[in-house]
Amino acid sequence: MNCQFELTVICDNHAKEGLLSEHGLSFALRADGKNILFDTGNGETLIHNATKLGIDLADITQLVLSHGHYDHTGGIDELLHHNEHCQIIAHPFVLTERYSRHPDKPSRRISMPSKVLAALQKTISSRLQFHVAPFQLSEKIGLTGPIPRISVFEDTGGPFFIDRVGQFADLLPDDQAIWVNTSRGLIIVLGCCHSGLANTLHYVCHISGESRVAGIIGGLHLLHASSMRIEQTVSILAQLNPDFIYAGHCTGDDAITAIQNKLPKIKVHQLYAGLHIQL
Repeated sequence: MNCQFELTVICDNHAKEGLLSEHGLSFALRADGKNILFDTGNGETLIHNATKLGIDLADITQLVLSHGHYDHTGGIDELLHHNEHCQIIAHPFVLTERYSRHPDKPSRRISMPSKVLAALQKTISSRLQFHVAPFQLSEKIGLTGPIPRISVFEDTGGPFFIDRVGQFADLLPDDQAIWVNTSRGLIIVLGCCHSGLANTLHYVCHISGESRVAGIIGGLHLLHASSMRIEQTVSILAQLNPDFIYAGHCTGDDAITAIQNKLPKIKVHQLYAGLHIQL
């Protein structure tokens, strides 16, 4: 049976007229009878944009978190205020304290906001589902769980640590992606892809048993990537030959332009809040 697919971008670094932009990411995803919210942005635009787009957050049945950074979890408390029943699905490491520490700059806390942690503590435990392995949301929708790091040219994409002074690296074991198996092949939905795009795509194909990739949607975390990493990423994309790529948030506008130029036969587009994709 074919799996219908419908996705609306609620939060992104870019937005169409009438909506607000932010450094964050959130998607409303409908497929295989599920009504999923994938991440919640940083909390600045979720409610405003969802209202403008006619998306009723009370109808969400599952909130799936790609990882525990503030720009993907900052709107959780707002969602819980509007929705008293949805399941919250994540890797347990999303609750960890984490920091970004660039050379010659003070460390910056980038974990879940305190107000979100407080809201989650008040949430009944039956609504929280923590998984450390691949998990099926339905027959056609899967969640990767932790993604093996095989590719030698990919890293987490930043100076991430689990301590303020920067002694212990954060390898982001909670990073995960959603995949939907449609009649045209896999549609792979990414948060920040801290595991690396090549690692993620190959792992999804492996666990789903499907080699055709119809589309890729989300953040590719190539904002500060070297030209070598972008070239090798382009090579992987050329091999998989998806029908379309919608990239945004942490991808970087320059990286998107480079992919567009190097892969003219693939439809490569910029994400923005208000974008609607339907198969």
